[in-house]
Amino acid sequence: MSEKPWLAHYPPEIPVTIDYPEQPLPLFLTKAAAEYGEKTAIHFLGKELSYKELYESALKAAAYLKKIGVEKGDRVAIMLPNSPQAVISFYGAMYAGAVVVQFNPLYTEREIEYQLKDCGAKVIIALDLLYPRIQKIISSTLLEHIIVTAIKDYLPFPKNIIYPYIQKKQTGIVVHIENRNNNHHFIKIMEEPAAKEEKLDIDLENDPAVLQYTGGTTGFPKGVMLTHKNLVANASMCGAWMYKYRPGEETLLGIIPFFHVYGMTTVMILSVMQGYKMLLLPKFDAKTTLKTIQKQKPTIFPGAPTIYIALLNHPDMTKYNLSSIDACISGSAPLPVDVQQKFEDITGGKLVEGYGLTETSPVTHANFIWGDRIKGSVGVPWPDTDAVIVSLQTNEPVEKPGELGEIAVKGPQVMKGYWNRPDETDQSFHNGWFLTGDIGYMDEKGYFYVVDRKKDMIIAGGFNIYPRDVEEVIYEHEAIQEAVVAGVPDPYRGETVKAYIVLKEGHHVNEKELDNYCRKHLAAYKVPRIYEFRDELPKTAVGKILRRSLIEEEKKKTEEQIG
Repeated sequence: MSEKPWLAHYPPEIPVTIDYPEQPLPLFLTKAAAEYGEKTAIHFLGKELSYKELYESALKAAAYLKKIGVEKGDRVAIMLPNSPQAVISFYGAMYAGAVVVQFNPLYTEREIEYQLKDCGAKVIIALDLLYPRIQKIISSTLLEHIIVTAIKDYLPFPKNIIYPYIQKKQTGIVVHIENRNNNHHFIKIMEEPAAKEEKLDIDLENDPAVLQYTGGTTGFPKGVMLTHKNLVANASMCGAWMYKYRPGEETLLGIIPFFHVYGMTTVMILSVMQGYKMLLLPKFDAKTTLKTIQKQKPTIFPGAPTIYIALLNHPDMTKYNLSSIDACISGSAPLPVDVQQKFEDITGGKLVEGYGLTETSPVTHANFIWGDRIKGSVGVPWPDTDAVIVSLQTNEPVEKPGELGEIAVKGPQVMKGYWNRPDETDQSFHNGWFLTGDIGYMDEKGYFYVVDRKKDMIIAGGFNIYPRDVEEVIYEHEAIQEAVVAGVPDPYRGETVKAYIVLKEGHHVNEKELDNYCRKHLAAYKVPRIYEFRDELPKTAVGKILRRSLIEEEKKKTEEQIG
């Protein structure tokens, strides 16, 4: 068996190795502005920005960040939905030499505070609706400045007039923030005089471009240091994989959020590198997405299984023309085979599954869009990416195809390490291989399959949920003696969060009360959908709760129901 059997299946158009550009991320926007200046870079709910306008806006953002004290290596937090402001802020921070830290807009005060403290950001760029949450915790962080923007800031007339009324009706929140002291209006920054691009002093291999937070069951979320080289390499691999597409000619649908590394790399960074048009939606809504596809005709549609499932289940799906869709790469969670088939039948395009992690920028494997693909497999390693299955006992490569073990990878997209966590960084590598925590196998052709997760992370609707985060909150409730959280099968979300609860003697709390409590302290996607109260939980001889035992119970129940 050859060392890299998958290479035999590469189409001739895909290179085995790539000559990566030796430049930092923002310089790709400089190049795009020069080559595609008048072409549309962003379409957002009817508003369009050209590459020249995007470039000039990013330079204004960079100049302003420097003016308020941002220096090379400082962390700039971005807490925005997919929007022109999100792209401008990302590249503006990069032009200023800063490190971008993405925040999920769904985070609660508790989650915002933890991540701000850990990364030490001095500036945050956020949506106006999020300002009250940030204001409540700012005194316990290193934040010096809040730059605020609103969805209406980049809507065309008359939507920009109407939207605030719709927002007030939907959320009940009206935020008035004065543009003074440490509060800054994003739209006012864009009214500043034109700014010049300054020379960047960046070490491509060692300077982080992004701190992307991920987590695990043994601790709190940690910042993954992704360098300029990591992200340039992964976006370049993505471009090589989609070899039929021509720079400056494609329209890419941006539903996957940029605060998720998958959306950041395969939509935002790739689009700027290739001069594609980004078709951005601030949140996923099935009907809006169907209308957008029919009207704007995107050709590339990165997504997650839950997105494709929601579209397939929409009662009006067949009324829309989706034939512009040529290729979709599904990530974040396993792609059901029947969903793949149905979506391809309706659109006429290709829907293939990929695989990766935050620590790998994120993609390491994918099926071929226009070559041999195997349903149920996550595909083969990308150019310059090596992968093996290692023994769960020894961390050494297994000998035979089909043998189960942990997937381990090497490649230029693999992270530099975890922010301020050298010990955890060391534990994640073995003899130069990054240990993914996912259990799988490789077949004789070199195609990889993921069968389980060594880590107990839950993936629900494409969101990564770490049991420890949820358990910490539940344990703080006065009625709780023991709690454990696990992912259980869900036909729509892939998995859903279930909490197993043991109450303290003499205490009482019902499911509704516990749900209300969790919603106050957790982002909505992390809140358990199911609560099960028990007299005791399964444990090892030393008292460790057996989460895996509970997961097996759920799998057995599901199999019995299907049977």
